[in-house]
Amino acid sequence: MLYGIGAAVAALFLGSLLAALLRGLGLRLGLLDRRRRSRPVPLLGGVAVVLTTLALAGTGEWTGVAPLGSGVGRLLGAAAAVAVLGLVADVWRLRDRVLFCGTAVAAACVVPYEDVGVAGGVVAVGWIAAVAVAFRALDHADALVGTVGVVTAFGVGVCAAVEVMDGLAVLLSVLAAALTGFLMHNWHPARIALGACGSLFTGFLLATALVLTRAGYAPGSSAGVLFAFTAVASADVLIVVLARRFTGRPGPDHLAHRLRRLGLTPQGVTVVLGALAFGGALVGVLVHAGWAGAGAVLGVAGAALILVLGLLRVKTGGRLTATSTRAPASLQVTGQLRVRNG
Repeated sequence: MLYGIGAAVAALFLGSLLAALLRGLGLRLGLLDRRRRSRPVPLLGGVAVVLTTLALAGTGEWTGVAPLGSGVGRLLGAAAAVAVLGLVADVWRLRDRVLFCGTAVAAACVVPYEDVGVAGGVVAVGWIAAVAVAFRALDHADALVGTVGVVTAFGVGVCAAVEVMDGLAVLLSVLAAALTGFLMHNWHPARIALGACGSLFTGFLLATALVLTRAGYAPGSSAGVLFAFTAVASADVLIVVLARRFTGRPGPDHLAHRLRRLGLTPQGVTVVLGALAFGGALVGVLVHAGWAGAGAVLGVAGAALILVLGLLRVKTGGRLTATSTRAPASLQVTGQLRVRNG
């Protein structure tokens, strides 16, 4: 326990320090977020989170002070491979299907088939890859993935502690602290972004940790717990799929974009979605620990569905950046003059 606390504190400072150092490197290399056109935002924040998590969790395993336990070391190795895939996607454009397939291969190496069976293992592999890609999609607004990741990591860490999986709990606490350190530089206006490297790594690690903690439980109740922990990411994917199905064209369709259309600030969007993620994680912890019935998950599902259906009614139009939904007033006036003169 003492090592876990010390490792989390160290991860907080190391994650913040590395993010600051890698920002300059990202600017020099020109490795910038293409979706943020108003200002240059380098994409190496995920590298800071990955290196911090691997270093501190690996140190505990190597020294024997905080062994990761059976299967967790393999999980860390697979997550590192996913991070490398994400870094490649940050440098070169890779389609989501490539990210999904690569993440699925990594997930296939760590799913506990002896506890979930072959069929359950196949489903788990697909779900882990889907969650990782969903976290990648969430990385379109300042501080969003980091905030949701911190909240979820703490919740899954509690579940791991309930199962006496101390190594996994330490790993998740280190991840949460590393993300918190990164958030010091990612809060709006972001100075560095997580990128596919960090978002895929975070989503993969959280999803796989959930599968490991729920191994051996009934599939139905496990599905409910898994959904509760990933409700925000699931709702974000659902609203994008439905919106593009209805309109037939890509656009600013994510939850954050639509909340911004309602007048929320970038910070307000992060707080609202972070609070929703906290609510889902809290329900997941209560159901996993047996302190609440499985029916509590229906409340999370209902809230997510209401959110999606309500925000689908919000009209979206024009190009949105990752941090702004409105053009400056000068540009708006110019546009109006052009319309009138035209």
